Amino acid sequence: MAKRKPAAAAPAGAPAVHPELRPGQSVELLKELHILTRDGQLNQDSRRKLKQVYHLYQFIEPLLAEVLAGRGDVSLADHGAGKSYLGFILYDLFLKAQEVGTVYGIETRRELVEHSRELAGRLGFGRMNFLDVSVEESTRSEALPERIDVVTALHACNTATDDAIQFALAKQAQFVVLVPCCQAEVASVLRKNKNASFGLTPLSEIWRHPIHTREFGSQLTNALRCLQLEAHGYQLTVTELVGWEHSMKNELIIARRTGTPRKNAMERIEAILTELNLSELRSRFAC
Repeated sequence: MAKRKPAAAAPAGAPAVHPELRPGQSVELLKELHILTRDGQLNQDSRRKLKQVYHLYQFIEPLLAEVLAGRGDVSLADHGAGKSYLGFILYDLFLKAQEVGTVYGIETRRELVEHSRELAGRLGFGRMNFLDVSVEESTRSEALPERIDVVTALHACNTATDDAIQFALAKQAQFVVLVPCCQAEVASVLRKNKNASFGLTPLSEIWRHPIHTREFGSQLTNALRCLQLEAHGYQLTVTELVGWEHSMKNELIIARRTGTPRKNAMERIEAILTELNLSELRSRFAC
């Protein structure tokens, strides 16, 4: 069993750039992520960003530590990575001090992947890898190991979160961390079938008005995702990531693989899809 190494300390006699920063934290990375200004200062906006970074880190760091303590290594795949903000922060604050552990950033925009590769090389973050493939393609990619320990998808738009769930199931991930965003697919099907639904169920009043269609579709999408994970043997915690004053896309879903499926989860999915006239989405959620 591998022992965790303490985070790298700042050089002796060198004061911290800011008391808010943690020992050994990369100032160059924080500038690149616009958490520090170009001259290395913190303003009101960047202090808020830094607070959010630490808040998110406190959720994921224990998961990485648990996997590392259990098997002596840890792998994380971040889907819809964008500029790989999350992967860089996790590597800098946790994995940099370890001799093992790999982060995979998965992003379809080649220019962002190239930028992340360049930044990782410049910072000496040798165990970071970046793939310019879709989430769906990454499931079959030989550039990734057969098993991934932790899967994250933060603000992966629309169905990319669902693809990340399928990836996690295929890779038998021990943990899945999701912050869903822009859940348009369910809302679009609710909207398309709205007239027919009026004659099927009085529940259609819940999404009769366009703004309710959008909000109810978002809520329903996440509820179905939770049931899907539970049906595949995951235990869930659903909470908020940051205060509502920062983001309306605020839901944080953390799933832990127990290997014991919730017995009625798939039945509930089927019943919800049938009752709400969403049967055409069965292939997405009931699998």
